[in-house]
Amino acid sequence: MTYQEVLANARTCMGPHCKSCPTCNGLACRNTMPGPGAKGIGTGFIRNYQKWQELCVNMDTICENKPVDTSFTLFGQTAALPVFAAPVGAMQLHYGDKYDDLAYNDILVAACAEAGIAAFTGDGTNPAVMEAAAEALKKQHGRGVPTIKPWNIETIREKLALVQAAEPFAIAMDIDAAGLPFLKNLQPPAGSKTVEELKEIVKMAGRPFILKGIMTVRGAEKALEAGAAGIVVSNHGGRVLDQCPATAEVLPAIAGAVGGKMAILVDGGIRSGLDVFKALALGADAVLIGRPFVNMVYGGGAEGVRVYVEKLKAELADAMAMCGAHSLAEIRRDMIFGY
Repeated sequence: MTYQEVLANARTCMGPHCKSCPTCNGLACRNTMPGPGAKGIGTGFIRNYQKWQELCVNMDTICENKPVDTSFTLFGQTAALPVFAAPVGAMQLHYGDKYDDLAYNDILVAACAEAGIAAFTGDGTNPAVMEAAAEALKKQHGRGVPTIKPWNIETIREKLALVQAAEPFAIAMDIDAAGLPFLKNLQPPAGSKTVEELKEIVKMAGRPFILKGIMTVRGAEKALEAGAAGIVVSNHGGRVLDQCPATAEVLPAIAGAVGGKMAILVDGGIRSGLDVFKALALGADAVLIGRPFVNMVYGGGAEGVRVYVEKLKAELADAMAMCGAHSLAEIRRDMIFGY
């Protein structure tokens, strides 16, 4: 299958909220929640996407003619390119009845590992979601990152024990998930965490811990103080707070403050290998991509994931070659225009 064929097939089984648009930019789903849209007036998702498109790349082919290397290593795991599938949950609520969270994670984790990258898995109010994610990760010898919601400490301890058995190479928490409307007033409770509470959670994790949902320099510094090995610059796709800046807008300052001290990942509106290049030029070490992987799984299963990863890799390699970067380490801020 081609990328366009997978996307077309996804349109036959997605919905009613997600339209599997040719360009996943938040315009059609806008403020549809439940659904994949953003909170409030729905501009958060749209702004994330648009800001990457406003950045241009500086072409420079006066350089040595040699192969481009897109490989990336994080916490001892080497990947074909600096891309992870982002954690996505409540599949049937947001995307359609074809897959529940358990089936989606099972396909995604295996397909990403086969394609040479890794997936972050989601969490949910149903304990079976994390149990299935842990099982999927175990099948792939821990190649993936389970992502735990910011529950109360007792629930976090239980979920950590569950996923540790799968021996993942890292564990994450989407700390901003406390703002998701469908988690309000639910049991177990989810909410913000202090630096001291996070220190305890990092210690319990017993392996590299990634905090997802960082949007300020101060937030990044607090994550570093808590002992996090990495962060994801993320506003949860605009789904937790209306009218946030785009991740591309805050990434450079955050990278300037904590770059080299911890791994910096970013998500939000990243769709192509060219977007990946721009994110790395702004200071990210790698990116997370969410909704497009949903389309690929719904439209083509494991084959859809493979097709999309190959597309991203080809686009990233082309951008690197045309800008004079032969490795990820050679991608520099001056290779983009418009920031």
